[in-house]
Amino acid sequence: MIPSISQLEPGKKVYFASDFHLGVPDAASSLAREKKIVRWLDTIRHDAQMLFLVGDIFDFWFEYRHAIPKGFIRLQGKLAELSDSGLPIYFFTGNHDMWMFDYFTKELNIPVVRQPVSIQINEKKFYIGHGDGLGPKDYTYKVLKKIFASKLSQWLFARIHPNLGIGVANYWSRKSRIRNTQVDEVFKPGEEWLVTYCSEMEKHNHHDYYIFGHRHLPLDLEINKNSQYVNLGEWVNYCSYAEYDGQLLKLKYFEA
Repeated sequence: MIPSISQLEPGKKVYFASDFHLGVPDAASSLAREKKIVRWLDTIRHDAQMLFLVGDIFDFWFEYRHAIPKGFIRLQGKLAELSDSGLPIYFFTGNHDMWMFDYFTKELNIPVVRQPVSIQINEKKFYIGHGDGLGPKDYTYKVLKKIFASKLSQWLFARIHPNLGIGVANYWSRKSRIRNTQVDEVFKPGEEWLVTYCSEMEKHNHHDYYIFGHRHLPLDLEINKNSQYVNLGEWVNYCSYAEYDGQLLKLKYFEA
């Protein structure tokens, strides 16, 4: 359960970022991106009151009982440092890192969130989630997500030796959308499933802000005059994130 904030402390902000996709397209560029993310975290630490990491932080992640994927230690160390300093951090699973279990919670004191959540900050109502499997269509993925999220699938994969299991997963990761997109992502009116999802939800459950990742395109759109949809984009091309200062939610870019 993520607690609401009745009033942000003076000068404090809430930050949102997603889709770092660490691990692709290759080790060198992933490492450079990881170092940039750590620099960004250092710049926000002085005024952050809460941090939301909204899915697909890793391009692949599976926690064995006694092993985790190799690498990404700079990010984990920085998150541990921020968490130890008292900053609440919430880690949402995405479609690439849904097989996170309790490592971040036990080792970094960072709760893992698996479903979209609704919280209130400074009298504004937020709906936050990664965004995969929401809205119309994409039926094949919705079926696959149920299979991958099942305890049986997780148990079976855990029976595979990490050298083979992580190797196979990294092979499939090399085929991921963010690595193989040949053209820039563009806004497609009438085909933005998350916009449709927000519009339908808004009919019966008002939120001031809908915040998602997954789409890989930074977007700041009006659902209606009292509701705003923000997609956080990604960090392979855009290095985009959102910042809420208690009055306005703004989409921003780091080292653009």
